[in-house]
Amino acid sequence: MATVPVVPPEVKASYEPRHLADWFPWWAWVGVVGLVAAIGGAFYYHPWAASKMAVAVETVAPGPLTRVLAVNGTVAALKSVAVRSSVVGSLVALNADAGDKVTVGDVMAQVDPTLQKAVVRTAQAALDAGVVAQAQAKATFSRTEALGANVTRNTLEDAARAMQSADQEVGRLDALVQQAQIALTKYTIVAPISGTVLTRGVDPGQLVDTTSVLFKLADMSMLIVDTNVDETYATQIAKGQPAVLQFVGETRTQTGKVIFVSPQVDVATGGLEVKIAFDTSQVVPVGLTVTANVIVDKQTAAISAPRAAIVTGATGAAVFLLKDGVARRQAVTVVDWPADRLEVTSGLAAGDVLILDSNGLKDGLAVTVKGG
Repeated sequence: MATVPVVPPEVKASYEPRHLADWFPWWAWVGVVGLVAAIGGAFYYHPWAASKMAVAVETVAPGPLTRVLAVNGTVAALKSVAVRSSVVGSLVALNADAGDKVTVGDVMAQVDPTLQKAVVRTAQAALDAGVVAQAQAKATFSRTEALGANVTRNTLEDAARAMQSADQEVGRLDALVQQAQIALTKYTIVAPISGTVLTRGVDPGQLVDTTSVLFKLADMSMLIVDTNVDETYATQIAKGQPAVLQFVGETRTQTGKVIFVSPQVDVATGGLEVKIAFDTSQVVPVGLTVTANVIVDKQTAAISAPRAAIVTGATGAAVFLLKDGVARRQAVTVVDWPADRLEVTSGLAAGDVLILDSNGLKDGLAVTVKGG
């Protein structure tokens, strides 16, 4: 008969767990507690559910709206001329310099007239000879006519034709003298308008021709702002529109109005020339930079939207409205303008809740109001 081995009590006890902690050590309990907490938090916060985008909104309401076109220009004189010589020659005198004030007709420069004076003397001498010949022809005709029947008819007619030819020659020579004298006056350069000399471009002794600019002369009593408007807004600018003007380096502003709009766009630059007059007389240097804000349109009750709220695409412009907790795309018509807010002429109505930034939105997206 086989015998069963007897396990000593102290050895048997080592194989049998006395407590639950013997089955689950402390680090296992920590893992279980963490797992339970994670599962509970997941059910509480629902991380698998999509979060709503927070948006800023405003309620659409009509209000005052001013469309302003800001451009940079320079101060210019309404009346200014480039003084040139109409003859070729050497300058023998300059009677004006930059900054001088001149009156129309004042002598500003003198081109050497020596050769032209000789032309005048030659023409005058020819005229004097012609006058003598004219007198002789008249005397011959008078003597021939006094002989009466003692001369033939042909002789009398020849004397008459000689006298007539002498008269015509004197007329021709007199015209040459006048032309020479008129040409001589062109050697003296006079001020075509009253004003201030802006620049002097020549020196005494210099050879000048008809392309040489001797002086730039401007009437400083009427200063304007000369500027160019991009062709994009060419149809929006019109004479009579008010403007707010500010000289560079100054904080004060001046008022004015548009007095000239060019009838054509410069094809090389795409700019439209515009002139703006000051409402009050100004004493500033020509060429000074001026910022001009031209008021193109001003309304007391217009619907507008921030530029950031407007999205553009192939189908046109649109905005997003907040309706029942979702963003709804709404087609609109806007007046595109370089401004932070644009006029909306259709598609929006008073009371609509407009989402102020269209970035990241799509039709039907669930949203929530910031701070709501």
